[in-house]
Amino acid sequence: MASLIPKTLIPIRSLRPLTRFKATATRAMSSGSTQRVFQLKLDPLTGNSEWVVIEDQDQEEQVSEIPHKPLLGTTSYLDMLNDSPRNRAFRQAIDKTVTKPCHVLDIGAGTGLLSMMAARAMGSSDSTGNEGMVTACESYLPMVKLMRKVARLNGMERKIKVINKRSDELKVGVDIPSRADILVSEILDSELLGEGLIPTLQHAHDELLVENPQTVPYRAITYGQLVESTFLWKLHDLQNNEAEACDGIHLVPSGLGSILGVKPQQYAMHCDAIKDEIKLLSEPFKIFEFDFWKRPDSHRECELHIKATNDGRVNAVVSWWTLQLDCEGNFFYSTAPGWISSSIDAGSRHWCDHWKQCVWFVPGKGISVFRDEEVYLHAVHSDTSISYNLKTQASRTEGTQYGFDPWDLQLILSPERIAIYGDNEWRHSMLKTLRNARYSLQLQERVNSLCIVADDSVFLTLLIAHLSRTSHVISMFPGLRNKGAQYLQAVANANGFSIDHVTVLEKRKTYLTLDDTHQRKVDLLIGEPFYYGLDGMLPWQNLRFWKERTVLDRVLSEDVLIMPCKGILKACAMSLPDLWNSRRCLSKIEGFDHSLVNTTLGACGELPAPDEGPCLPFYVWQCGESKELGQKFKVMEFDFSKPIAPCYGKAQVDFTESGICHGFALWIDWVMDSENSTVVSTGPDKRYWKQGVKLLAHPVAVGINESRNVGEHTSMVFEASFDPSNGELIIRHDFL
Repeated sequence: MASLIPKTLIPIRSLRPLTRFKATATRAMSSGSTQRVFQLKLDPLTGNSEWVVIEDQDQEEQVSEIPHKPLLGTTSYLDMLNDSPRNRAFRQAIDKTVTKPCHVLDIGAGTGLLSMMAARAMGSSDSTGNEGMVTACESYLPMVKLMRKVARLNGMERKIKVINKRSDELKVGVDIPSRADILVSEILDSELLGEGLIPTLQHAHDELLVENPQTVPYRAITYGQLVESTFLWKLHDLQNNEAEACDGIHLVPSGLGSILGVKPQQYAMHCDAIKDEIKLLSEPFKIFEFDFWKRPDSHRECELHIKATNDGRVNAVVSWWTLQLDCEGNFFYSTAPGWISSSIDAGSRHWCDHWKQCVWFVPGKGISVFRDEEVYLHAVHSDTSISYNLKTQASRTEGTQYGFDPWDLQLILSPERIAIYGDNEWRHSMLKTLRNARYSLQLQERVNSLCIVADDSVFLTLLIAHLSRTSHVISMFPGLRNKGAQYLQAVANANGFSIDHVTVLEKRKTYLTLDDTHQRKVDLLIGEPFYYGLDGMLPWQNLRFWKERTVLDRVLSEDVLIMPCKGILKACAMSLPDLWNSRRCLSKIEGFDHSLVNTTLGACGELPAPDEGPCLPFYVWQCGESKELGQKFKVMEFDFSKPIAPCYGKAQVDFTESGICHGFALWIDWVMDSENSTVVSTGPDKRYWKQGVKLLAHPVAVGINESRNVGEHTSMVFEASFDPSNGELIIRHDFL
């Protein structure tokens, strides 16, 4: 028995087409002709994970069988295959490049779309009888199995050799008979380099391709633009944003600027969604050029002199890339934002979620510039990333520092979490909640109270320790662990208290006993809720707080204060045409039938009854065109005063706007106190939290009673049930 164990484990939901640099949270084991694939499954309500068998079938299973629906249900393969401009540009370039039988290598082949394009363009044979060949390299076993089905469905199984290996594992004379004449590949992320483009090309040119090969794409160029944006500033500058807070807490104390922050990297974002909040401070500028047809360098630097076009403060560099697909420059694809108006970019502009623009945050408050002033941008790329450093003429004499070591940051959080912690309204809500709690405990003469922070909230831990010097605080920190403890130790003095009455659990325990609390019962159990590293989960998966409360039941006092005291699941009917089109079922893609992949890849739109697509986590405000079609309504409540239990809710809702309903946005409002005086909403108008999106199998025309047209529905019945055994939310709806 052979075991292939990846060095790195990442959630299946985040997987993109895999190249030599993509690790998967799967294990493949073979015995005879049987292939067994294991998936690392996470229980969102406990944080525990285990390897589960998701496939135990022969590689050549029947097309009608769909054995791994849960495996790829929330990947972005579907969104990419629904990207018509991308597919058309690749097909046109391949048709122009592959004009005769030859050897074509497809790295990171996915469903085999580019391989089939190349095989079709190659034709049958030339005058000498040479038939040519296409080699498709794909490291991800479930995708390899799916690719073989797609090739068979399209009559291409004999024209494409599929190899289940990383490209840097291929050897000429062993896996392939000769070096390839043409490379076709799509191993790009929003930053361009993050999927290992450079190392993949280096190995391919060294070991797998002929000298001076043809390639599709031919070239990629990265561009940037200097911008001012308060929204982008708040996503990274916690120190300055919390300076005016009234709670006395300093998450980033003076002199400890690198103790907590975001990782210095490019962040993918739909920048068109905030175009009205962006002030452009320069014209677009070219940064790096990457030629696929020759071996790339691992490291390059450049310094650009950029003239400011407006007065302002540079908070970020917005970047994108443009692909030249063919060597003549006839076919292009670009990820440029909508405000870029060149003819090249305009031809491929559309909403898609697999490629976005990128944002690089300028540290602190940014750099102040005046119109016509020159800004110096130093750009550096490594094998897998691009970074920047900006200087004006005035600051240039102070010495140039090109970025900083991310390991200087003792605690790295997501930009959205940084923005939440810097938000005065949110901090005031937490302060109000804890002041009310302290008052309640004092009325009960429990001055020396025992408080448990059940999640990864460093803010609540500091706030409790700051407000009540006599209380003992136990922070569970299920994700932060030692990082959280080290952070608290570093900032305690700056916040004016001793760390002696704060304890961080050193290891994950199944449950706490009275021995752990020194025979004391817990007076206050609190959370935001926030679980480190799980920012991309569905909203109801933060009901892990309810599960933790249940596990802790034996150490809670009879009149314990639990905050939040309940969660309210809310929903809203939405028009989401861009998102729906990106998740719709596939049929023909540039002439190739992909219909059999729909269930496997988690299609949501145009599904046959009674199939339904999965709920997906999205920032609704970044989902392209969107419109609320009715009032936000309550679906069900989760009562945290009691142990976790199944829940059910039902609501009938009238539509207040006419339009096409593509699905529903769902979120949780956290009610912090029993008086309902403090409610923290995570709805679509709150841009720092992801919502759950349930897309309809078929869009529905809706209207309002006063102007109802034939075929329009004026109301609906919405039902949902929550299963605490697996954290799943089951949704049903009926349009009236």
